[in-house]
Amino acid sequence: GAASVVVGHPLDTIKTRLQAGQGYGNTLNCVLTVYRNESVAGFFKGMSFPLASIAVYSSVVFGVFSNTQRLLSQLRHGDSSHTPALADVALASMVAGFVSVGIGTPVDLVKIRLQMQMQPYIKANIKLKPTIPGFPVYRGPIHCFRTVLQKEGIAGIYRGAGAMLLRDVPGYCLYFTPYTFFCEWITSDGCISPNPSSIWLAGGVAGAISWGTATPMDVVKSRLQADGVYLNKYKGTLDCILQSYQNEGLKVFFRGITINAVRGFPMSSAMFLGYELSLKAMKRDQTETNP
Repeated sequence: GAASVVVGHPLDTIKTRLQAGQGYGNTLNCVLTVYRNESVAGFFKGMSFPLASIAVYSSVVFGVFSNTQRLLSQLRHGDSSHTPALADVALASMVAGFVSVGIGTPVDLVKIRLQMQMQPYIKANIKLKPTIPGFPVYRGPIHCFRTVLQKEGIAGIYRGAGAMLLRDVPGYCLYFTPYTFFCEWITSDGCISPNPSSIWLAGGVAGAISWGTATPMDVVKSRLQADGVYLNKYKGTLDCILQSYQNEGLKVFFRGITINAVRGFPMSSAMFLGYELSLKAMKRDQTETNP
């Protein structure tokens, strides 16, 4: 999980700026603008909170996914170790996506607020900037979390949860299901488990598919969560969708789709490779300890 955050966060920052920021144009222009204004450190804004919480988040997502698979295999075949069908994988992944929102929404909100806090807010030709020019609204992730909680309550911490639910339930279905399919397809007959290169490739392809297709709701989520830095422009998920469409057309929902898909490959490769290799190492230790 930590590896996936470090690998993917710079591109995540660019993606968020493109989706919720103003005046960046295309991806290259966004990269150059961030670098010129904020140097390399600008690409890593808001990374500490996801990095600190990724262990819990990943263990919940993968734990719920794996245990739901075992439960479905037990119910269908009377054996929890039975290889699940793709339909069971899809169902287990949607359950994991649903549960992940509880942990993931506050983490994403803090990350996006930190990524977006130095951006000017533009509405009706009025430009709002931080109270003290050049100074951020939030001093860090803990200050950001505490400030949002004090000003907006629990509802503020879970701002964008509806959009995240609409993103992650189908998103995780298109994450774990292609991964399982490609692993089985790539792995040669007679092999008990896929090799690291197969895991890396299958994980990367699954990540690119999942993040690419999740982009429309990811745009809505990013806008809702970035919205509260200065003013609350959007009343909710539907209002954000309608306002975004009315102001910028259908193309707004595909902002950052290329960078989402590109970012999804190395992030998911690192995530699945770390997951599978960790499991193998722990199982080997258990076998050596309990022959």
